Amino acid sequence: MTNVPSSSGGEKSARSLKQSSTVIGMSGSRADIVESNDNSPPHPQPLSPAYRGEGRVSQTRSDAAFWLLLWGLGGSYVLFILLLLLADALSTSPRHFWDALQKPEIRASLLLTLKTCTLSAILSLWLALPLAYLLSRTRFAGRAVIDTLVDVPLVLPPLVLGLSLLILFHFPINGWQLETWLRNSFGLSVTYHVPAIILAQVTLATAFAVRTLRSTFDRIDPRAEEVARTLGCTRAQAFLQVCLPQAMPGMLAALIVAWARSMGEFGPILIFAGTTRLKTEVLSTTVYLELGMGSLEAAVAVSLLMVTLSVAVLLGLRLLGKWAA
Repeated sequence: MTNVPSSSGGEKSARSLKQSSTVIGMSGSRADIVESNDNSPPHPQPLSPAYRGEGRVSQTRSDAAFWLLLWGLGGSYVLFILLLLLADALSTSPRHFWDALQKPEIRASLLLTLKTCTLSAILSLWLALPLAYLLSRTRFAGRAVIDTLVDVPLVLPPLVLGLSLLILFHFPINGWQLETWLRNSFGLSVTYHVPAIILAQVTLATAFAVRTLRSTFDRIDPRAEEVARTLGCTRAQAFLQVCLPQAMPGMLAALIVAWARSMGEFGPILIFAGTTRLKTEVLSTTVYLELGMGSLEAAVAVSLLMVTLSVAVLLGLRLLGKWAA
């Protein structure tokens, strides 16, 4: 009797054949994927050592030209300032410098300059500190207007600023004048007196101090103050104990700028305070008076004295700022 394969065996063979064809199909698809991946863009080949060397040389030359341009432009200005100082120093002699310091008018103007500049710098810092903090930390109606008004003394010509101060104190309002009221009520004479010098210096120096302090407060993270307030501090305590210590270098910088700006003030003082010797004469007006009298040596000596004072104050306060930091 002939053996006939059972139907179950045939079904198993058919299933095995089907699985084999499926595996072959899958293998074929993988081959297709590998083949398609072979068509991807080739990886960039590494540069040859010679080409890399040429690139570095070209980059080094470009950097050298860039630094040379920076040093050339910046160094030209520094060299110009140095030439100005050397010209002042070489145009006078120690004898002329000493003779100028022996004049009672110049010694009085030196003493008055030191007093008024120091007081003006302190007042400028006192006024600029709250204003700079408000402009930096708060947003309120009219903020742009106040910000613009603070910059007005910076753009006004000095003579116009002095004339504006003179008009303000003598402008009549129904027979009332600010100068007369201050004199009668408090015995304080401003125009053509020492208070006019201080007021003219403070008007301009405060604007510079506000700009310096505002940039300082802008760099201080306000979140530290907010954390202090969440811990129970009031706004004033957070300002005094958290923000103000961080702003100390900026405050010293503002004090330097205000002092130097006050010493260099001339136009407003000339118009508002006058140049009366031994009364309202400061170093800047001394140079003007000595030149007017034809005493070039004394004028140069006073100019060199102002340069020396400015450099000494800058170095001293910067060293103080480093010590405080």
